[in-house]
Amino acid sequence: MKGICVLGSTGSIGVSTLDVVARHPDRYRVIALTANRDAEGMAEQCRRHRPELAVMADTKAAACLRGLLSGMASPPDVLAGAQALEMVASLPGVDDVMAAIVGAAGLLPTLAAARAGKRVLLANKEALVVAGEALMSAVAQSGAVLLPIDSEHNAVFQCLPPDYGKGLAAVGVERILLTASGGPFLDTPVAELAQVTPEQACAHPNWDMGRKISVDSATMMNKGLELIEACWLFATRPDRIQVVVHPQSVIHSLVQYVDGSVLAQLGNPDMRTPIAHALAWPERMASGVASLDLFAVHHLDFQAPSLERFPCLALAAKAAEAGGTAPAILNAANEVAVSAFLNRRIGFADIASLVDATLDRLPCEPVGEGGLDQLLEADRRARTVAEQSLSVFV
Repeated sequence: MKGICVLGSTGSIGVSTLDVVARHPDRYRVIALTANRDAEGMAEQCRRHRPELAVMADTKAAACLRGLLSGMASPPDVLAGAQALEMVASLPGVDDVMAAIVGAAGLLPTLAAARAGKRVLLANKEALVVAGEALMSAVAQSGAVLLPIDSEHNAVFQCLPPDYGKGLAAVGVERILLTASGGPFLDTPVAELAQVTPEQACAHPNWDMGRKISVDSATMMNKGLELIEACWLFATRPDRIQVVVHPQSVIHSLVQYVDGSVLAQLGNPDMRTPIAHALAWPERMASGVASLDLFAVHHLDFQAPSLERFPCLALAAKAAEAGGTAPAILNAANEVAVSAFLNRRIGFADIASLVDATLDRLPCEPVGEGGLDQLLEADRRARTVAEQSLSVFV
């Protein structure tokens, strides 16, 4: 049996991961679960999946969890804080680590798992966006295995030959096509986007996701971050990746080859499919997802993304081209902007404006000997600048 640690177990990816794991009790044993503040959700998961360790990033939430589990026979050890997150991600008894903490907060525990040589199931795209070079170096040095969980990157991974690591050109790949649903505002008049509410932005037409990633999908910043992530995962340049709007979310991404072939991975829009694929890789196992009914789908549509409608996508592409600290600044400013929007401090259209303003105020720098520390400092400074700039949009 494989031991598994789920970082961010109470979020949508974490819940889906535990659903898949529970379907295969002969293959997986839950060693550790982690969450931020959702003590009640964690308590329910502890009772059902019986981990050895439960970690809450928030100290008060950890104390609450201990109380909720006080009547449980053989309760897990409850730990708290950032160091505990890194510790459980690198435990000797853990084989697979599902890295599903949302945002830059997931970077350090994901790095800890990679440095410990684990199989890292990467759902936290921000880890590569903020510190791609550090994470990929850790994987290479430790012998860790990095498997993508984002449906798009998982689809690309499935469509590439096993030896793609020697370079996409060397295996005949011309470009990667990342599909995007277009979110809930694909057909909304651009002039009306300023009036969009958090509730509307979080109502994704195809996927059941958390609030932050739902807003990122609505602005298409999510696809911009995925473009940066794909550059690191598949060792390619931004100009070898094309974003394609595909509203049905049936084709999860495609790989175009020099001979004219285009390979695509299709399936129902359910994150349990890529999760099961990565958990079982290189084998296959049941995920609980219904088989795709092509007759029910009827048709598949594609269109180019509008950068007027989705300026965040253009900002992310610009940051990807610049490299250095630009992606870290982009991501930090976006996290501040999305949080402010969800808390009704700024409007939907202000998200892109705040990110753009932060990128303008903090010039991109090449990553030097400072490495990870330099990137974390760029992240910190970008958050400070973005927070200071919020007053302009109020």
